[in-house]
Amino acid sequence: MKLRVYLTFDESTVREPLIWKLGKEFNVVTNIRTAEVKNHMGLVGLEIDGESDVVEAATAWLADQGVKVAPIEQDVIEG
Repeated sequence: MKLRVYLTFDESTVREPLIWKLGKEFNVVTNIRTAEVKNHMGLVGLEIDGESDVVEAATAWLADQGVKVAPIEQDVIEG
């Protein structure tokens, strides 16, 4: 399963290596598609690829860390 999400980091999470930890702790491949990071916030467009139950657990873990996780709507043409 490949899931595309926007991750929003606040001041307390923006300096943490959470995407790195995500790939290390869960058996998923992460691909940063876009990012804007500043001292007090960050917005990252991320693809997470892996088994569906693991991807779901990984996104739940991100939310537990204080990261806002929102699905990216796929373009109808893109599929």
